Amino acid sequence: MHTRILQINEDSLNESKDIILNGGAVAFPTETVYGLGANAFDGSAVENIFKIKGRPCDNPLIVHVHNDYDISNLVSYVPEYAKLLAKAYLPGPLTMVYKSKGKVSPAVSCGLDTLAIRVPSHKGAQEFLKHIGLPVAAPSANVSKHVSPVTAEHVFSDLNGKIEIILDGGKCVGGIESTVVDCTSDIPVILRSGLITREMIACVAGDCGEYSLKEGESARSPGMKYKHYSPLCETMLFDFCDRKKAEKKYEECIAAGVNAYILCDGATANSIKAKKILNLGESEAEIASNLYFKLREGEKKAELIIAISPEKQDGVMAGVMNRLTKACKN
Repeated sequence: MHTRILQINEDSLNESKDIILNGGAVAFPTETVYGLGANAFDGSAVENIFKIKGRPCDNPLIVHVHNDYDISNLVSYVPEYAKLLAKAYLPGPLTMVYKSKGKVSPAVSCGLDTLAIRVPSHKGAQEFLKHIGLPVAAPSANVSKHVSPVTAEHVFSDLNGKIEIILDGGKCVGGIESTVVDCTSDIPVILRSGLITREMIACVAGDCGEYSLKEGESARSPGMKYKHYSPLCETMLFDFCDRKKAEKKYEECIAAGVNAYILCDGATANSIKAKKILNLGESEAEIASNLYFKLREGEKKAELIIAISPEKQDGVMAGVMNRLTKACKN
């Protein structure tokens, strides 16, 4: 199969629609990461996404819809706090989980009675979803467990020969996957942290919980199980308070002939002597936006990435730490 990277226009959207309606998959941009989309009503098409990615069959998908789509077609009940959250943060990097009406393929939710729905804010994603005109099930457009893609070239690197079209929407500005919130209880409960923080959700909904997957339980959201977001080179993760140990490890590796790079935020980069640094930037938004981009850059340059956690670890940085910890997990 010949894989093409195409700019988003009427021709590429028409071709994408033909592929989706005929059971195929198309990679498309969002404000967070690139998604690999298929018709959510078509069980074979959804199952094919799992095959293309090598994704475990118990790791549920998110359904993406355009801003004007009536989600009551898909879910049985939307609580008042979910309506308030939608008004405040959608379109945007927030996925909400509801009780499903069972209209989409059971493969989307891996047999669960819930459905995760997202309305991306990326202009290209909205054009794509409106052109398709039906719910699109989409995980990140990469090989399972690899670093999520934030450029069309990242998608091509992973999925060349496996899909026909990658719609190019530029570098994703958000940089980490959407926050996932369970809206089936009395209060919203975060299943996966992201750019919409717990504090932001509680400010609108009045309260917000946070869920931790228990051993033996089925994952209720993507990103809750398994190693994720991992570069192809070796990795190590040091706490912020151990940054001097990280710097020492880097020096030992360089002396031993190991091509090591330090991955850290701008403040830490300015405080250490290492020459080979993957600088994530200064602000929380910059760090989130650059995390996957720099991990992808690092795997091309380094034998070993020595990551140093940022000092701040709440708010948006909770989502960054979630990804960084999984990326460096043995």
